[in-house]
Amino acid sequence: MTTALYQHLTDTCFEPAIGETGLSEAEYSETIAACWPAIEGLRRAHETMRLPLLRLPKRHDDLEVLGPIALRYRQDFDDVVLLGTGGASLGGQTISALADFGYGQRAGAPRIWFMDKVDPVSFAALLDNLKLVRTGFVVVSKSGSTAETVFQLLICLGLMRAAVGEGKLASHFTVITEPSGSPMREVAKRFSLPVFDHDPKLGGRYSALSLTGVLPAMIAGLDPVALREGAQSLIDSLLRVKKAEDFEPAVGAAINIGLTRYHGVSITALMPYVDRLAHFGQWYRQLWAESLGKGGQGTTPVRAMGPVDQHSQLQLYLDGPRDKMITLITLKVAGQGLRVDPALADDPALYYLADRTMGDLVEAEQRATAETLARNGRPVRIFRLERLDEAVMGALLMHFMIETIICSNLVGVDPFNQPAVEEGKVLTRDYLRRPDSQR
Repeated sequence: MTTALYQHLTDTCFEPAIGETGLSEAEYSETIAACWPAIEGLRRAHETMRLPLLRLPKRHDDLEVLGPIALRYRQDFDDVVLLGTGGASLGGQTISALADFGYGQRAGAPRIWFMDKVDPVSFAALLDNLKLVRTGFVVVSKSGSTAETVFQLLICLGLMRAAVGEGKLASHFTVITEPSGSPMREVAKRFSLPVFDHDPKLGGRYSALSLTGVLPAMIAGLDPVALREGAQSLIDSLLRVKKAEDFEPAVGAAINIGLTRYHGVSITALMPYVDRLAHFGQWYRQLWAESLGKGGQGTTPVRAMGPVDQHSQLQLYLDGPRDKMITLITLKVAGQGLRVDPALADDPALYYLADRTMGDLVEAEQRATAETLARNGRPVRIFRLERLDEAVMGALLMHFMIETIICSNLVGVDPFNQPAVEEGKVLTRDYLRRPDSQR
């Protein structure tokens, strides 16, 4: 099936293409039909504005407010550090990767560091290598009480107060958190730091298109309007579709759940062949695991990267247990990149590389991987991209969020809570409060 921004190719998840490991017509028909109530539920949520995620792509008011802040960060700072973990960070990382290939900042933009860890060595190493007077911080925590992020904020406030003075802290920090009272909001109030409200009804892992994801993207020089327009294309499809089988996220949900129910698939692997989508795999992994893994339900998400994991995980996918569904994301790259000088490939063993571009190599590898998986009876679907830009990224983000919500509906779990992880958070705070804790 095809949208304006990507092709969703699913034939090699079905019995006619891959044999008995694929979905039969009857299995798919039953599962796709069960997706329609979820589609209707999403439409009602859109109409009543109960789910902000579905209305977010058409908003521009918040972008107008964020514009001057992003511009100031671009002009005043050489480095910007985003403090946050999980959904507070992964959405921003995923989108910003469109502009940062990992080899230095984009022209006219500061380097952006997503510090989503609290390893004492790596955290100190980053701060030791920054010129603090030329560094800005964006601090994101939906609840405002995330222990890791509050800890990071307190450390950075102490260092920055020593570097620039307390009176200038407000020009170096921007805080994003819920409007209700929280430890982070109180800290921000104490030091007069600017605070922007995180929508309480928008879960962290569903917030990539909100200010948590678009502010770092804007600082990186990306177009947030195009990003949201790409996401809106999926909402438009949701509102006008007449059959579940014509709605791409429903098709994906039916394939995922059908393969689990009827063929014992317990692992779903996402394998982009685009380096700029490396963080997309991490974002997807959290979205899928935290939304579906409840009450004994859910499949295990695995992040892979092509072509790298052709030399590691692919062996397991092809010759290991038949418990996996693989999603490839491929990009049209034939003819792109540096070209091999034929004079350097005059060895007969290298003729096939002569006058080929690096894009030719990647194009051949991603096609070969898909074909090999299908030949070996492994369910594989392909997101085929003609290009990768803000609009396409917005569409992919929205596709996977809606697909996940529909899957949650099919297995009867709430896609927006995460009750099991709260116990660990409570214990962490308890350990730190004890007088016998390590100092």
